Amino acid sequence: MKKKPIVALIYDFDGTLSPGNMQEFGFIQAIGRTPEEFWTMSDGIAIGQDASNILAYMKLMFDEAGKLGISLTRENFHRFGGDIKLFDGVREWFRNVNRYGSEHGVIIEHYINSSGLKEIIEGSPIAKEFKHIFAGSYIYNEAGEAVWPGIAVDYTAKTQFLFKIQKGIFSSRDAKQVNESMAEENKRIPFSQMIYFGDGETDVPSMKVVSMFGGYTVAVFDPAKPNKRASAQKLQRQGRASFISPANYGKDSRTFRLVCSIIDKIKAENELKLLARYR
Repeated sequence: MKKKPIVALIYDFDGTLSPGNMQEFGFIQAIGRTPEEFWTMSDGIAIGQDASNILAYMKLMFDEAGKLGISLTRENFHRFGGDIKLFDGVREWFRNVNRYGSEHGVIIEHYINSSGLKEIIEGSPIAKEFKHIFAGSYIYNEAGEAVWPGIAVDYTAKTQFLFKIQKGIFSSRDAKQVNESMAEENKRIPFSQMIYFGDGETDVPSMKVVSMFGGYTVAVFDPAKPNKRASAQKLQRQGRASFISPANYGKDSRTFRLVCSIIDKIKAENELKLLARYR
């Protein structure tokens, strides 16, 4: 019996599934800052120390919470995640795409590839929809409190997770299996069966890698912000994004129609490959 092809839908989070940065839906309010204040402070650390923007915001979260006696436990991060706002249609998106895939003989898997925090995403209303969440994380002490950055995911780090998805590796720590040679036919999800969704600069290397190896890239944009549409159009002009689409994920949306068409194409190409092996 022939195996059904697996199609991986891989999403950035902030600006892609949610209209803001995940820290802005609970954490920043808890420390008494505005988003503008928080990100200005974070940028100040990164610029002043010539440091990673990701490590800068992780340090700032740690420092600001500590000043107010807010314990950064997984449970508290999960609570912040519960307040995340999502773009229209996101909650129903996964069910609709999964159903379409099932009806057309394709297995659908969803992944997160984010520079945000895994612990916050795990508390979001859609956390259960993902096969795996690749994102930043803290190291915790015996009391369950964050004490140090464990994983910091910048724009280049994101690309390693694509290769892990390709090979079916779900450990962020692994640096051995992901680099071992593997025959193309043994790879769990070829790049040609990946659809990557992103919205900005941190997605550029990942989009480039997915496109280079025959996959599909979609630059989504907040329809309420004209500058976001311009950014998505720029990504398409530069050859980073195959398609652009408003960040509306409803069943009647352009995004849903687009993904269904890509799924159809992947299914057809898979069928042709099987027919080509006839002896």
